[in-house]
Amino acid sequence: MFSYKTHGTCSVSIDLEIDGNNKITHCEFHRGCKGNTQGLARMVIGRDADEVKNLLRGIPCQGNTSCPDQLSRAIEAWQEKNRAVPQA
Repeated sequence: MFSYKTHGTCSVSIDLEIDGNNKITHCEFHRGCKGNTQGLARMVIGRDADEVKNLLRGIPCQGNTSCPDQLSRAIEAWQEKNRAVPQA
């Protein structure tokens, strides 16, 4: 399970899992607007992580970011952390 600390939103973190086929298998927001974050989390399960990342990037809320934007950043952080290291 990958946990991403959000910035600039009512939610404080996002738990995320992406499988080997780049599909989101788990998404859970902590705090924030319960209905919106639960709905968003359910909608992204089973979807391609890159597609979700591109759809949600840059959506603003009360400032320059939002829970959807933070999810796109969480996906990017997960991908950077789990990027395969080339074999020497």
